[in-house]
Amino acid sequence: MSGAASGLVEIRIEEWPPDGTGAGALGDDIDMLGEVLRAVVYDGAGVSFIVPFSLDDARAFWFDEVLPAVRARTRRVVVARRGAKIVGTVQLDLAVPPNQRHRAEVAKLLVHPEARRRGVARALMMALEPIAQSESRTLLTLDTWTGGVAEALYRSLGYVPVGIIPRYARGSLTPNLEATTIMYKELAPAERP
Repeated sequence: MSGAASGLVEIRIEEWPPDGTGAGALGDDIDMLGEVLRAVVYDGAGVSFIVPFSLDDARAFWFDEVLPAVRARTRRVVVARRGAKIVGTVQLDLAVPPNQRHRAEVAKLLVHPEARRRGVARALMMALEPIAQSESRTLLTLDTWTGGVAEALYRSLGYVPVGIIPRYARGSLTPNLEATTIMYKELAPAERP
């Protein structure tokens, strides 16, 4: 994505390689990912966490839950960077039972509130598809807050809703239980050389 003509810093979409960077860079990435997660929680996103939610809590999620899964190759993470700063991310969870290795779950599509409405979420989602195909995954599933902006984005990307579960989870800023929509998208198998 380029915004050079309008004076905006270019957004770069890339797979997150936590072991391809030095220890300092990994710590910086965890800090930035934690800041994105904390910002979206405090902006009201329904992404499994509720306020109060500290930056230490957000960093711990990335360090204790996501990083080990990425290193074990059971999760792939894509990030959006504006310059060196991470402003968005999405995950592809590959940890499925043996009879479901044709599918993966899309999780934690997060875009910092200051970076929204610039196509970052769409670009992150589109970057996931070839990664899923490279892992021989032809079915992607996800759940999203019913009626939210993300649901409309997923529909525009070809995700099909299969149902709504009422009172599925709490919102991050309210004790009210919110519904979630379950969605899927089928992908063509990856082309082999």
